[in-house]
Amino acid sequence: MNIVVLVKQVPDSGAERTLSASDNTIERGSGNVINEMDEYAIEEALKIKEAHGGEVTVLTVGPAGATDSIRKALSMGPDKAVHVQDDALHGSCAVATSKVLAAALGTLDADLILCGAESTDGRVQVVPHMLAERLGVAALTGARKLTVDGTQLTIERQTDEGYEVLTASTPAIVSVWDTINEPRYPSFKGIMAAKKKPVQSLALGDLGVSADEVGFAGASSSVVEFAKRPPRAGGAKIVDEGTAGEQLVAYLATEKFV
Repeated sequence: MNIVVLVKQVPDSGAERTLSASDNTIERGSGNVINEMDEYAIEEALKIKEAHGGEVTVLTVGPAGATDSIRKALSMGPDKAVHVQDDALHGSCAVATSKVLAAALGTLDADLILCGAESTDGRVQVVPHMLAERLGVAALTGARKLTVDGTQLTIERQTDEGYEVLTASTPAIVSVWDTINEPRYPSFKGIMAAKKKPVQSLALGDLGVSADEVGFAGASSSVVEFAKRPPRAGGAKIVDEGTAGEQLVAYLATEKFV
C-alpha cells in the first residue's frame, strides 16, 4: 500500500505564539515542531505498513526551515519525503494550501492519505475535506480507530456522544485524533537513517500552480488587524452595606448572566 502522510511544521504550542506585525501572519522564526496530530498520523501509517507492507511518504508544504520537521518525521520510520517549497506560498489560506497539496498528491499515486484532524496553529479542520473534493476520493475524518482490509477502510469517527462507523474504499483520505495510537519515539538508529533518506523538493512550477493562486494574492481570507489580549483585570468587589444583593443582581444583569 502506498501511504502518504501530510505533515505540517507549526509553532510549538507550549510556547507563546504571536503574529508578525509586518504582514499579520503567524511568526514562524523559531521554536517550530511537527504538528502534534500529524505524529499520530505518522504512527498509524507505520503500523499499517508493518501489517500490510508498502511504502510511507511524508508530504510537507512549507519554508526551508520545515526541513527540520521532515527529518524528525523520517526518523520515526517513513521511507521518504516530498517538500513543496516556494517563496510565493507565504500567506496562503487553507483553500490555496489544499490546491498545492492536491497537486503534489497527484504526483504520488497514493492509496491512502493520512493526516492529523487539525493543526495547532489554524485549527480549522477543513483541509482533509478540501483535498477529498479536489482529488475525488472519500474522506474519513476524525478517526479514533482505523482498520484496513485489502482496499476496504473502516474508521470509528470520534464524536461528542461516542463514535460513528464509516467505511470507504481506497484511494481515500483519513484524518486522525490523538486517541488513535501512541506515537513511537525515534531511535538513534532511526535518527541516523533519516539523514540519508531521500527528500524530493518541488516548487509551484513543478506542480503547475501559478504564484497568483497562492500566498496573499490568492488568499480567500486575511487578518486585517490584531491586538494582544489585555492583562486580566481584577474582579468587581461588592461590599455589603445592606444593598449587596441588589448590587450582585445588577452586576449579573450587566454581564447578561440573568
